[in-house]
Amino acid sequence: MPVLRAVLFDLDGVLTPTAELHMRAWERLFAPYCAAHGLAPYTAADYFASIDGKPRYDGVATFLASRGVTLPRGEVTDAPGESTVCALGNRKDEIVNRMFAEEGIAPYPGSVRFLDAVTAAGAAVAVVSSSRNTPAVLAAAGLTHRFAVVVDGNVAAREHVAGKPAPDTYLYAAQLLDVPAAEAVVVEDALSGVQAGAAGGFGLVLGVDRGVGADALLAHGADVVVADLGELDATVLDRPRAATADAVRPAVTAPADEEAGA
Repeated sequence: MPVLRAVLFDLDGVLTPTAELHMRAWERLFAPYCAAHGLAPYTAADYFASIDGKPRYDGVATFLASRGVTLPRGEVTDAPGESTVCALGNRKDEIVNRMFAEEGIAPYPGSVRFLDAVTAAGAAVAVVSSSRNTPAVLAAAGLTHRFAVVVDGNVAAREHVAGKPAPDTYLYAAQLLDVPAAEAVVVEDALSGVQAGAAGGFGLVLGVDRGVGADALLAHGADVVVADLGELDATVLDRPRAATADAVRPAVTAPADEEAGA
């Protein structure tokens, strides 16, 4: 059995290019909102600074705070709109689900190859995502059957598990797999995600640079960063953290051969 016995995958930007789609959905939400309310324009930098990797409503609240706006939290049942944080979050969900239906989704080929390699090597796998759309995305990408354990925004809310950058959702997934954190790999493309992996004492935190920047991922907790998971194989499971870093770190500067998204 490999030294590292489980691989915990984030979804958006790691397994599927839905992060790019989510980025456009957030822009469709906040660009007109900022214009209508006389706020500084929404930019891609706001996505990485305030939203990326966080639970949807937390992302809304963080972005609004960056513009000096405070709204009531509201309830998850609020109708899509602008009156509460939840209403704005639900409008974003409405936008992104329409985009899923219109555009579809396919997994990153390199990520599927890596998933195949680690499962063939005997590693247990799970998806850990802040998104409440995780079941729909996994189904659309044809990946549902690959993961018996999924800890997403729905599970986190139901089980009262803190979201990223807290390590709790990853720790909960490792617990469900019956694998200690020290024997599990966290795979993330978001700063809040690598922070979660670092805070949880996991055996390896693997960053995938889909646009946030390799240096930023390393600074926030990634042990190694690659441009695409297709650069790796199951041998990463056999190495101690330091040896893995020495072997993989040069890939930080490798160009991505697929559309970036985060």
